[in-house]
Amino acid sequence: MEPWYRIAAPILIRPNQLWFNWHLEGEELLPRTGPAIVAGNHISYIDQFVSGNVVIRAGRRPRFMAKAELFDIPFVGMAFRGAGQIPVRRGTRDTASLDAALAALDRGEVVVIYPEATVTKDPDSLPMPAKTGAVRLSRMSGVPITPFASWGAQRVWQKSGRGSLAFGRPLWARVGEPIPPASRSVDDVADLREATAALMAVLTDMVVDLRARYPARWAGR
Repeated sequence: MEPWYRIAAPILIRPNQLWFNWHLEGEELLPRTGPAIVAGNHISYIDQFVSGNVVIRAGRRPRFMAKAELFDIPFVGMAFRGAGQIPVRRGTRDTASLDAALAALDRGEVVVIYPEATVTKDPDSLPMPAKTGAVRLSRMSGVPITPFASWGAQRVWQKSGRGSLAFGRPLWARVGEPIPPASRSVDDVADLREATAALMAVLTDMVVDLRARYPARWAGR
């Protein structure tokens, strides 16, 4: 385990566990051993702390696929590289990130990916149409996708920059049933897009369910 990860995990995750009011569902569905692909909705800049908390609670360590620009930020980039996170160069044909993710899965690790590739711009914070990377990764590795939905973090740090660090804010998350790859083919782009749309439909249903049950007094705060 990388030294940066051993340092960062307790510093970043533990305060979040204590500050927020966590409600987690389906934790038992996250594999305790072997490779796993966790695909989540992207509603906030703290989503990595939310999914990271759940993965770490399961006794695993997350390998996040994150936009390469973050690795260029002083200290942040050093921490990301030191913790073994995977840079993704969006809008290019660079396959290094896919190769790194496949290598991590081959080592039996957990790769966390946000298929939308950016924080959602949907006015209701629902998932947007996504890139095909998660489905492609699943098919190439043969590893099922474990869907992960969260709600509440958008009120902490939004894309607009507005947010609130109110103590005790509920952060809700739900792990869904793993989705095995329908095939091992990655050549049919239309098929990849259709499978990706199906994945995002599952995530959307999970998010809508969490939103409907989220404590009303916190919904607008």
